[in-house]
Amino acid sequence: MTAVISLNAPWLAADTLRLPEKLQPWLLEPASLTARLKAHCQQFRLALLAETTTELPDFLWPCLPAISGACVRREVLMSCNQQPAVYAQSWLPESSRRQLHQLTALGEQPLGEFLFQFPDLCRGPIEVARLQLAEATAGIAAGEYWARRSVFSVADAPLLVAEVFLPAVELL
Repeated sequence: MTAVISLNAPWLAADTLRLPEKLQPWLLEPASLTARLKAHCQQFRLALLAETTTELPDFLWPCLPAISGACVRREVLMSCNQQPAVYAQSWLPESSRRQLHQLTALGEQPLGEFLFQFPDLCRGPIEVARLQLAEATAGIAAGEYWARRSVFSVADAPLLVAEVFLPAVELL
């Protein structure tokens, strides 16, 4: 099964680009994006689109270089006030899954709410890209969207999180 939105794009360090003014605070948010979304909307909803075990694609190897074997790819759609706001895709390697077994049963619980509870959480640099969605899918219109990604580590267990910002975010 392919991902709703492919992350296969040229990614660049966020501090090397001129970012859209309305999206810059969202793209550069150092804390929990879930908390930021909840603070800006009256009604927050997270829908689990897919959670599958699959091999890490070649284009993501530079993000998680020491990983071999299967990963869990989790895809969610976060909505604010009944408008799709952020599509998120996370990659949890099998080795990290064994250490952070709580991540395998999140269901429709936000990953960010779980991750930012750890005092030893480390976040790598934020990278950004423009991602193209050729046709509408999962309630997301076709178009080009800004996205960010970074590698998080808890107790030396890495995972990759990418978030795609949909037009509703610019209205928050």
